[in-house]
Amino acid sequence: MNKLCILFLACFCTMASAQDCYWQQGVEYVIDVDFDTEKHQYEIDQKMIFHNNSPDTLKELFFHAFLNAFQPYSDMDIRSHTIADPDRRVGKRIRALTSSEIGFHEIHWIKSENKKLDFNVEGTIVHVFLDQVILPHSSKNLQLQYKSQIPIQIRRNGRNNSEGIDYSMAQWYLKLCNYDKEGWHADPYIGREFYGIWGNYKVNIKMDPRYCVAATGVQSNSGDVNCESKSSKPGKAKEWIFEAKNVHDFVWAADPDYTRDVYSLADGRTLQFYYQAKEKYADQWKKLPAIMDTALRFMEQHFGPYTYPTYSFIQGGDGGMEYPMATLITGNRSLHSLVGVSIHEWMHSWYQMMLATNESKYAWMDEGFTSYAEAITMNYLAQKNLIDGLKYDEFPFQESVIQWVNFCTNIGDEPLSVHADHFKSNRAYGLAAYTKGSLTILELEYILGKESVSKGLLNYYYAWRYKHPDANDFFRVMEKTSNVELDWFRDYWVYTTDQVDYSLGEPRDTLKTLAVLDLKRIGTFPMPIQLRVIDNKDKVYQYFIPLDLMRNISQDFSKEIKVLKAWNWVNPDYQVLLPFSKDQIKEISIDPDVMTIDVDRENNIWKP
Repeated sequence: MNKLCILFLACFCTMASAQDCYWQQGVEYVIDVDFDTEKHQYEIDQKMIFHNNSPDTLKELFFHAFLNAFQPYSDMDIRSHTIADPDRRVGKRIRALTSSEIGFHEIHWIKSENKKLDFNVEGTIVHVFLDQVILPHSSKNLQLQYKSQIPIQIRRNGRNNSEGIDYSMAQWYLKLCNYDKEGWHADPYIGREFYGIWGNYKVNIKMDPRYCVAATGVQSNSGDVNCESKSSKPGKAKEWIFEAKNVHDFVWAADPDYTRDVYSLADGRTLQFYYQAKEKYADQWKKLPAIMDTALRFMEQHFGPYTYPTYSFIQGGDGGMEYPMATLITGNRSLHSLVGVSIHEWMHSWYQMMLATNESKYAWMDEGFTSYAEAITMNYLAQKNLIDGLKYDEFPFQESVIQWVNFCTNIGDEPLSVHADHFKSNRAYGLAAYTKGSLTILELEYILGKESVSKGLLNYYYAWRYKHPDANDFFRVMEKTSNVELDWFRDYWVYTTDQVDYSLGEPRDTLKTLAVLDLKRIGTFPMPIQLRVIDNKDKVYQYFIPLDLMRNISQDFSKEIKVLKAWNWVNPDYQVLLPFSKDQIKEISIDPDVMTIDVDRENNIWKP
């Protein structure tokens, strides 16, 4: 079946019962944009077809109106004034915006079948009341007309950013909120994550001919206008038309001074680079395409194919932010930094753009998995010696482990299950979503082995590509791949802040040739144990102590490590009988490669 057709199916049935039938909504957008660069405003004529693939009858709709966040006393503004550590890019800047600097959506009307619908604008959410319900497995035609204003660049969307890019057009249109098995997700926008419906987009942008436009999708009128032929003088507006299939958002950017480089991959796909970086940074952009080509081969091998025909790296925005088929990144960077942000944002094409979790609920599955993939991809590039100063690290996550342990023991963490908007601090959110999120994969490697996890990540990709997986879906794939039960790990890791802490006692001789080693679980988070013993002749002995809750062990360990009897999770004590006496032991260590978030490493090592 053509992958671009799946979004309009009513459901994906995996078992005989209709109750076990997976479904997701679908939408088709045709958006005509008439852009006024003098006023920094645009008029939109938006036509839509919403496909209600759910088993529910819908009486209302909700839209995101993101630009309304950039107004004094908006939710984003108030949150920035009241959170313990406001985002420095936002701070108190929204409160200071004038009427010509704010963002807004001014809705003229919303229609269905040419009949105007009632609606309320509630901050960054538009609540639409339907005149006729949308029945299960039926579709609804909608038309919207509205005027929008681009705010001064503050967060993602905006004009005149600090690097001189005129327009960063992220989260710029009235976007239908997603409705899934949990109902509507009409979350107010405060600058965090987003969640969208899979759909097809056709976007027509009429704009001053001096501008070069970069966007999600493929330009379908490239013979009429392109960056190389843009006008040097104002005149009749030119139209840029982009089409994107099977995506859940659309981003674009525009600037009259963009340089556009197109890099063709061996299979015909293209990488596009839009930038106006200062001279010393422009040289780094010229080096970027070949490095991204090399990186893509590694990324596809480990995480699955990138399925879209093109990807665009666009200078703009306020740092780095991912969207389907494109990213907005700041561009005045060293090569190391430029490659790092490009890899991170492109990896979001896997963990969010093709595996479309609800980022607000599962930010760690988005930012965390992306951060893990970024780290091992950058490590691969370091091994290939492609970037000066980037060094290969045999254990690339040790710093993240130490960072997380320092945070959760000294300040206090919050569970991964907290909604992204509701963390008590930006730091807690960032460390949970990015750092602990990336360590999810590392902990699974500790429990299952790297080979099983690598296979599991590919199985996850193929099982849930173009769908909306949640935490249970991910862990279930890992269980099926490894034949190891993981619900205990999921429950402790995602829903609690319990800590891991295991200790070693001093080995004691029982016979002249045997020693007993006492282990103790001090923390409330149970884990299996990787144990290493080095004797006086520097011979290494590796042991794996599974947790009884695992029920099975991964095949990875039976190949290289001696597996001992399971440790019952309720028992704080465990004994290991070693095949040599105490005076033959040089060192014993728990988790010698520093893979677990054990909060006290001093009691993990014994030396005579």
